[in-house]
Amino acid sequence: MRRRDFISLFGGAAVAWPLAAAAQQNTNKKRLAIFSPSEPSADLYENSESKFSRTLFAELRRLGQIEGKNVKVERYGREQNTSGPEALATEIVRSDPDVIWVVGPGAVIFKKLTSRIPIVAITGDPVKQGIADSLAHPGGNFTGVSVDAGPSLYGKRIALLREMFPTMSKLGCLILGLQWNGPITGPAIRAAAETTGLPLAVSLLEIGTSEAGYRVAVESISREGADAVMVVESPELFQNAALIAKLVGEAKLPTIFTHPEAVEAGGLMAYSFDLIELYKRAANTIDAILRGANPGDIPIYQVTKHELSINLKTAKQLGLSVPPALLASADKVIE
Repeated sequence: MRRRDFISLFGGAAVAWPLAAAAQQNTNKKRLAIFSPSEPSADLYENSESKFSRTLFAELRRLGQIEGKNVKVERYGREQNTSGPEALATEIVRSDPDVIWVVGPGAVIFKKLTSRIPIVAITGDPVKQGIADSLAHPGGNFTGVSVDAGPSLYGKRIALLREMFPTMSKLGCLILGLQWNGPITGPAIRAAAETTGLPLAVSLLEIGTSEAGYRVAVESISREGADAVMVVESPELFQNAALIAKLVGEAKLPTIFTHPEAVEAGGLMAYSFDLIELYKRAANTIDAILRGANPGDIPIYQVTKHELSINLKTAKQLGLSVPPALLASADKVIE
């Protein structure tokens, strides 16, 4: 064989080998789909402004799951939610990823769409929603973390708000419609309000509600006679916490939120759980599934610790004197 032919034959093969290896590596990448229709897609990256996404990806990286190397991440955020969360979830299921990370109350949507694709969700009570047999043994294709510490959580938030504002006579409630009309959150809030003898003024919001819509919602509960407000946890309301804090402040309504970020933005108080911890746990669960674990065998973690945050400047603006005992019990105080 002539030298030129030898080089042509084996040199070409040498070039082809790395290309084939690269193609094989790309084929072997696991696919992680992120469903978070309330968040901008830009917030769903490792280097984004969202400390929660940064936490998720940092933990995945620590565990060896690296985007672009052995994991392909497909993001479905606010910009992709043009036809509603159900249509977006259907699109994701149709693409058949290896695992879906679901942020918010959308887990029940996926329950209707697939019993095969592993779902890791941050959600309310998964047992009452019918997406898990139990926390210890989910049993199906769902697992993740639960922010639901039971119906007493809403009673606790109402009690804290009443301690801050003893003359509260009617409670306004800002909540997503699918939560209020669902089997868990709505009934729990109604029961808590009934136990404390408080009538409710409820404004229902949707994923993607405009600023004008939030303004109408706050004006509505104020017009109905609410003199204090409870904001119910969801990614949608979390994303708009600063706007809500501004609107309830303008309406002079003492308000309890579900995350300290709202208090930092000017909200009065919050009784919250540690989302950073939950995102780290979710990353570990996603890693386990990508390595072959069955989601039905992975226990669902339920939040147990809550922290109280108070904004003293906002209390002063509302003409409220913070009780010493309440102040002493706060985990975070903003002067």
